[in-house]
Amino acid sequence: MTSIVLPTTGGRRETYVLKNAPLPAPAANGKAPAFNRVAYAAAHVVADPLADNDPWLDTAVDWDKTIAFRHYLWDLGFGVAEAMDTAQRGMGLDWAGAQTLIRHALAAAKERPGALIACGAGTDHLAPSPDVTIDDVIRAYEEQIETIEAMGGRIILMASRALAKAAKSPDDYVRVYDRVLSQVKEPVIIHWLGEMFDPALEGYWGANDHDAAMTTCFDIMAAHADKVDGIKMSLLSAEKEIRMRRLLAAGNSTTAVRMYTGDDFNYAELIAGDSEGYSDALLGIFDAIAPAASAGLARLAAGDEAGFHAILAPTVPLSRHIFKAPTRFYKTGVVFLAYLNGLQDHFTMIGGQQSARSVLHLAELFRLADAARCLKDPDLAAQRMKKVLAVAGVE
Repeated sequence: MTSIVLPTTGGRRETYVLKNAPLPAPAANGKAPAFNRVAYAAAHVVADPLADNDPWLDTAVDWDKTIAFRHYLWDLGFGVAEAMDTAQRGMGLDWAGAQTLIRHALAAAKERPGALIACGAGTDHLAPSPDVTIDDVIRAYEEQIETIEAMGGRIILMASRALAKAAKSPDDYVRVYDRVLSQVKEPVIIHWLGEMFDPALEGYWGANDHDAAMTTCFDIMAAHADKVDGIKMSLLSAEKEIRMRRLLAAGNSTTAVRMYTGDDFNYAELIAGDSEGYSDALLGIFDAIAPAASAGLARLAAGDEAGFHAILAPTVPLSRHIFKAPTRFYKTGVVFLAYLNGLQDHFTMIGGQQSARSVLHLAELFRLADAARCLKDPDLAAQRMKKVLAVAGVE
């Protein structure tokens, strides 16, 4: 059996024996599995580690590897949520880089009939400041939406740091979203990204209280039901998501809006749902656990809810670890798992974000990935883990 020396607390080390065989690979029949939930994976970007640049300042992306990862997700049945925070949008990937990413990804999607893709439009080229006005925010949203729609992309309407800074009341949010939603060509997915993911978004929708914010958000969606496909809530609260889901269901005759779970702590129970409904999914963790998530969703589509939970339940502790506070650094764990699984050849991130988590954090991630059967090749994963540990002085 494969074993590895891993660091533990207090400077100690332990010999860890990998215990779990990886999940069987999906049948290679040339067809992606079919789900009874809409399931997007928010995909990361693969850095170019050999670029001659200043990694903290410049963005260097390996476009071939990045787009190959999108094909990997499509092969497993997922839609691709492009240029989102999982791709380090606003944490290394700026709007100029996002445009290039979206252009490449949309071109790749056109090669695959039926490939599902939606792209993040925000205001990240507009730096938040006291001088920024609500009209500035509207123009920034319009610029990004126009650019993406001109490339043939559908929109995920991302939360705006500039709006959170400029807004004085819920009415300012109503004004911005009324204007933007009235112009989009196709229904959008609204992304409510909580302050645990991005502290600059605290008080979004004009209230620090999430229940009050939910009322404003729901009213905006109800007023533009024909322009809203769904909402992705990333508040890490099953209770709050279910409350919004109930509101959407109660107003279904006027809203018909999907709930896309963005809850990387409670996704299994929210996707399975209850007697009153379920959530679809738009998740960063699906990038990291794509084979397990695909297998679980296929079981759910076949009517085997117990099988769905048997596969997904062990992934939840892994996800909670990857997304632990400070949650905004979850991208490091996502990319690390891609490296362990041979989906990229290095553990380097744009902006130097591979340094955002400790070696102890990565060691625990390794253990939890084994428990979740999310290490595709345990021997390869152990070899790569040893290389990372060696750099940290753990031989």
